Amino acid sequence: MADEQTGAVTIAAIAAAAGVSVPTVSRVLNGRSDVAPQTRERVEQLLRDHGYQRRGGRARARLIDLVFNDLDSPWAVEIIRGVEDAAHAAGVGTVVTAIHRRASATRGWLDNLSARASDGAILVTSELDPELDAELRKLQVPAVVVDPAGVPGLDVPTIGATNWAGGLSATEHLTGLGHRRIGFVAGTPDLWASRARLAGYRAGLEAAGLPFDADLVVEGDFGYASGARAADRLLALPDPPTAVFAANDQMALGVYEGVRRRGMRVPEDVSVVGFDDLPEARWSSPPLTTVHQPLTEMGVLAARTVLRMLDGETIESPRLELATRLVVRDSTTPSRLRPAEPVSS
Repeated sequence: MADEQTGAVTIAAIAAAAGVSVPTVSRVLNGRSDVAPQTRERVEQLLRDHGYQRRGGRARARLIDLVFNDLDSPWAVEIIRGVEDAAHAAGVGTVVTAIHRRASATRGWLDNLSARASDGAILVTSELDPELDAELRKLQVPAVVVDPAGVPGLDVPTIGATNWAGGLSATEHLTGLGHRRIGFVAGTPDLWASRARLAGYRAGLEAAGLPFDADLVVEGDFGYASGARAADRLLALPDPPTAVFAANDQMALGVYEGVRRRGMRVPEDVSVVGFDDLPEARWSSPPLTTVHQPLTEMGVLAARTVLRMLDGETIESPRLELATRLVVRDSTTPSRLRPAEPVSS
């Protein structure tokens, strides 16, 4: 039953001896209520008999740290909601921290993490560099990265979304409406999601037989104001776009403002598509066509993955991407300036 190198009993061995699955043993360890009383008693007895200890015998604090670079977006709230839902179901608390991309703040967070003996960490739009990875391993704190900043490594589980496919579907929606001049408001270029959405936009243009025009791409920062500035720049072009795809909803709503400032209307003069499907996308005027990103589900999956790692389970798929889907509302309409043309095959 013991691991040959450490002599420690494993959760898989406990499961085999009890005649149950590894997730069932995990649920017992996490105090979950969804286990039959007789099964729980049998598993708990085996755990006692074999002296099962977690992570070198360190007591569980029943806390997960959730770390953001910034907390100034409704996007973060959806991630928090998912993590909280999964953690609460497992009887685990959540500590939320914003480090604002500062090394000193990261160091302070690590010190606090050690002091409160948190069990695991979820890092959002971050890159788990070797130094930070080493610190977390030293503290015996398993980590999961949500929406990784760079190309995900294979040694740390990551949870993301199909950003390329989302960018493609948004662009194909606009080309299918007859738009041939489509602006793109890009996100922060050092983020993997930003680059993937831009690549999806380019693929959508190519699928429609349209050339890529660098003048139609304006860099934003995922904030409302940058979307408005991008709209100003795009609509001032000698041949302005009839549609704009923004890499998130906040920038798309900023595009609304830029369109209005020029005395134009959405979608009559400019069709607009966003990305994320935040609650305000439904409440905007007009309601925003956008790519739904399953942010809450990403948070749930991240928390569950950390809990599985804590209980010694093997993570079969360290890189997971949840599906995106286009949600069509009232901010897009067929182009009035150019009639729809057949999309080339």
